[in-house]
Amino acid sequence: MDLVSRVSQHFSASIELQIQAMPSLAPPIVRAGQVMARCLQQQRTILSCGNGGSAEQAQHFSSEMINRFEKERRALSAIALTTDSSALTSIANDYAFENIFSRQINALGKAGDVLLAISTSGNSANVLKAIEAAHAQNMLIVSLTGREGGKVARQLKESDVEIRVPSKSTARIQEVHLLVIHCLCDLIDQILFVQT
Repeated sequence: MDLVSRVSQHFSASIELQIQAMPSLAPPIVRAGQVMARCLQQQRTILSCGNGGSAEQAQHFSSEMINRFEKERRALSAIALTTDSSALTSIANDYAFENIFSRQINALGKAGDVLLAISTSGNSANVLKAIEAAHAQNMLIVSLTGREGGKVARQLKESDVEIRVPSKSTARIQEVHLLVIHCLCDLIDQILFVQT
């Protein structure tokens, strides 16, 4: 296979997954956007976490909230739990890597806040501990997962929202997660600053 064809296959696979997933993902995306907008309307905070590419996406979401997405508007309260290297390394060193997010949630999370928990497999131990800590703080969870949802899907409450990408490919799941994040940013802006 020539390399141009290989690249074309990646584009096609991504497009096909997005089209296939759209009908099942649109309703939970809307519900998640409403949960997040309500949190921000109540002067609460959205905390986000994930590992690797999911950590980058947690930070991407947070930056879109604090700075802006596509509309000029006030800054919105969001914290990416992946960015404080001193906290991350001290918690991992003194306790365990699986506690790097939950310990921060214990310190920073408040009732009414939302945790955006991102795990392509749904089995990341530190994300599972983060969800447990968030529930203990009376926070709601919006999870972005893939595959079969993993342990995250079984840990969520009825009041939480799971947005599960129906794919086994980490790359494809992450591509759709980024689109979901952009949809959430747009919905939050629409609900808070456009609707009357």
